[in-house]
This record gives sequence, C-alpha cells and structure tokens, in this order.
Amino acid sequence: MAAKKSAEVIIDGKVYTLSGYEEEDYLQKVGTYINNKINEFNEMEEFRRLSADTRSTLLALNIADDYFKAKESVDKYQMDMDQKEKEIYDLKHDLIADQIKLENYEEKIKALEADKQELLVQKSKLEASLEDALLGDIAEDK
Repeated sequence: MAAKKSAEVIIDGKVYTLSGYEEEDYLQKVGTYINNKINEFNEMEEFRRLSADTRSTLLALNIADDYFKAKESVDKYQMDMDQKEKEIYDLKHDLIADQIKLENYEEKIKALEADKQELLVQKSKLEASLEDALLGDIAEDK
C-alpha cells in the first residue's frame, strides 16, 4: 500500500493540511480548486451578505453541481468510447471475414487458371487432331 502524503494548502486565507495517498501536486490542485470556488463566490455582493452556514451550503451545492456535470460528461464520453470500441470490433470482424473471402476467391482464381491452361492444352490437341484428320482425308481423296 502506498504511503500517505500531506500538503499544506491555503483555503480562504487559512492554512490547512491535506492528507491522502495521492501526490502532493494533486492535493495542491484540490486546495486550489476549493480556494478558487470560494473566491468566485466572494466576488458576489449577495453571497457575502449570507450567513456562514448558507455560504457553506451554497459552496457545497456548487461543487456538487460541478462534480455531477463532470461525471455526466465522463459517462457520456465513456458511452461514446464503448460505442466506438464496438464499431471497431465489428469492423475488424468484417475485415477478417473479407480477408477470408478474398483468400477463397484467390484460390478459386488459381484453380480456374489451372483449368483454363488444361483446356487450352486440350484445345490445341483437338485442333491438331482435327487438322491431321482433315489433311488425312484430303490426301486419301487424291
């Protein structure tokens, strides 16, 4: 198991120590995200007038909203990726089937070429035989 790591981060002007199994850069990124959200809300006059509990709740709701939107986006991309992987699988299957067909057609072409050569030889023999027979008949008639 990985060792726990800690990082000091400043959130809303206070120093916090974040601990976890992630790298320190990640812990700093989390702290920075929270701090940026707080600063974003603090820029709104209406937000600063709310009670601390209400501000915390609104901040938590906003972060949860960001999370669910990001999760929805990831889920959508995952579904797209799964669909693309299925399409790739189907295309590979089709490609293999087409390669097998091509190999079969190539074998048939070779067999037909061999048959053609054999038929040409037979044709030549028949033509020669016919010519001999015709020439023999002509010689007998004389």
